[in-house]
Amino acid sequence: MPQRVPLRLRVLFRGAFALLALATVALAFTVLQEEKQLGWRNYQDGFRKNQAQIVAQLRHPTGQLALLNPSTRSLAATPLRPLLLPFSAIDFDDKSKAQQAVEMAGCQLRYGSGERAASLCVAVGSNPLSGGFIYTVGSFASGDLVPRVSGETDLSLAHRARISVTMRGQTFGWIAPFEAAVESTNGSPGSPGTRGRLTGFVEDANGIAASRPVRDFRGWLWQDGRCLGGESAAAAAADCPRRSFFSIRLPIDLFRDELMLRPRPPWPPADLDRIEVRVQLLAPGLGAALFDSDTPGATAPFSLPELATLLLPGESLRIRKAGNDAAPDLITLKGAEDATQGSSAWLNRLIRQLPVDGYDQPIQARETVVTPLGRYELTLTGDLRGVNRSLGAVATRMSWFVGAMLAAIVLTWLVIELSMIRRITLLTRRAAAVSRSVKASDGLVQIDLADLRGRDELGLLAGVLGDLLQRVNDDVKREHIRLEQDKDQWQAVGHEIMSPLQSLMALHPTPDDASHRYLGRMQQALRVLYGTASPSEAFESATLQVLSLDVNGFLQHVARNAPDAGIAKVLFEGNAGPVLVRADEYSLEDVVLHVLRNADRHRSAGTPITISLVVHEASAEVSIRNHGEPIADELVDRIFEYGVSDQPDAAALGHRGQGLFVARTYMAKMGGTIAVHNLADGVSFVMSLQRTAASGAGA
Repeated sequence: MPQRVPLRLRVLFRGAFALLALATVALAFTVLQEEKQLGWRNYQDGFRKNQAQIVAQLRHPTGQLALLNPSTRSLAATPLRPLLLPFSAIDFDDKSKAQQAVEMAGCQLRYGSGERAASLCVAVGSNPLSGGFIYTVGSFASGDLVPRVSGETDLSLAHRARISVTMRGQTFGWIAPFEAAVESTNGSPGSPGTRGRLTGFVEDANGIAASRPVRDFRGWLWQDGRCLGGESAAAAAADCPRRSFFSIRLPIDLFRDELMLRPRPPWPPADLDRIEVRVQLLAPGLGAALFDSDTPGATAPFSLPELATLLLPGESLRIRKAGNDAAPDLITLKGAEDATQGSSAWLNRLIRQLPVDGYDQPIQARETVVTPLGRYELTLTGDLRGVNRSLGAVATRMSWFVGAMLAAIVLTWLVIELSMIRRITLLTRRAAAVSRSVKASDGLVQIDLADLRGRDELGLLAGVLGDLLQRVNDDVKREHIRLEQDKDQWQAVGHEIMSPLQSLMALHPTPDDASHRYLGRMQQALRVLYGTASPSEAFESATLQVLSLDVNGFLQHVARNAPDAGIAKVLFEGNAGPVLVRADEYSLEDVVLHVLRNADRHRSAGTPITISLVVHEASAEVSIRNHGEPIADELVDRIFEYGVSDQPDAAALGHRGQGLFVARTYMAKMGGTIAVHNLADGVSFVMSLQRTAASGAGA
């Protein structure tokens, strides 16, 4: 019996759990692959939108202003430096156009917050043919403007603007008092507004203004008629602050002189970012300025580094002047690094191994932004580490669920393996041990199933099997007792038969007497049979007296006395002289007579049985041959087994099928062999015996 659970059952059971675990892992891989594919598509969409947003912002005048003034990103907001506008010039005479131009360009610096906030833009036009001017456009909060009286030489009595420009080691200054022009209704209905010129006078280093105004200095100042609190001027009980807007064009002689040169120098000037401009708006008197451009805390306009906020972690933006490959990059920006903790290294390796079309290819986009002073090339490079990090977070969360499912599968397998399969294996092994225990000398089954008993099916099966084996042991013990009693009875019978044989031996004491010989064989048979429990065990455990025997004379004697044993026509073809072999005389005679009876039973009527002796150098072969039907093929290999007989009514006739079994057993104990062969007209039994010297020895 098998000592373990059958292989197919173990393969089926463990394979089912293995497939369940593999299905769980495969499901996790499939979900991660789909998440990676979805993340890749979302990143591509976001990358294209981000690219479009950056390009749109740089194509706007505000972005063009940042492209045209890259050096301002490393400078402080104050003191002010002129910016290069994406427009050729500013229509400073028109308030709406001037205000719209600076707001679209985004060149204004903002001071403070709330209603009293101020702003100022200092810039030059992108077209040098418009003249070398610096534009200052801004707004501030002040009370009612006090204009300069015509012909008044004391400029401090009116509201005024003081402007200074420092460039190339020189400082140029102007003082521009407010001169009212007309009353208008720029505010809400019924709220008058104020508009006037800012007439510029050159001011020296000591603060003394020239007597005559500068012809190319042009400026305007507008004041709203509404108070900043929302009240109209008529409703205000006292002077209230109002929003004032100014637009000034400063003539720069150095610029105009350079523009007259041939060849004309490049525009804008190379030292534009080193020119410092200061603008002050002063109230009447010698008090503090209403507005000073050097006031700290000003908010700078949009610059290129602010584009970094639009970049995702790992993305980079490179901007360079198009058409000149040797020129250095204008700026290179990178997205802020993600401070969140990434997933584990093995998860990152797993994510990289998931197949997604196009995922490993670099993602990059190029665009061109056209400005009045040239084209700029933008190169946006993507980075999939953000996708990997988000996917790693998903994989980390999923790994807990997958780990829990795998742990549950393994735990379930272990529980079933230990509580069921292990007990089935133990029960199978102990059931297999039953066959080995039954073959023991006492026939009892030594197996303990107490530890396998329980309330489940296996426990009930173990209990039933244990009870059944206990009943079998009880039956075997009773059978042993019966067999011992039968053995004692047969030994008593043998003892009673042995006594008359001893008396007959006394009547025929001469060894040459044939009766003495047969009486000795009967005594030997009784000793063999009645000393053991079964005939097969008796023959196998019998001890023979192997001596030197003249097999030639022995076979002559057997053939001569065969008719007395009821076997007629036995012919012997022997040797001329004696042939000594190792054999027990009585046992060899039993062997020959068993073979002769078998040959006599199957020979054709009237045909003889021939005994022949062939002598070899180390052995002697005895052949007994008859004429008749051959032995059936299925019995040729089994004819020498105990209990095998070719007679259909063997049991009814008292034949036990032990004659040829005795012959093979005795031949083996004498060191010989016996075999059978089917011939064309009969059967031949061949017995081989070992030859010895003239003197024999016991064995």
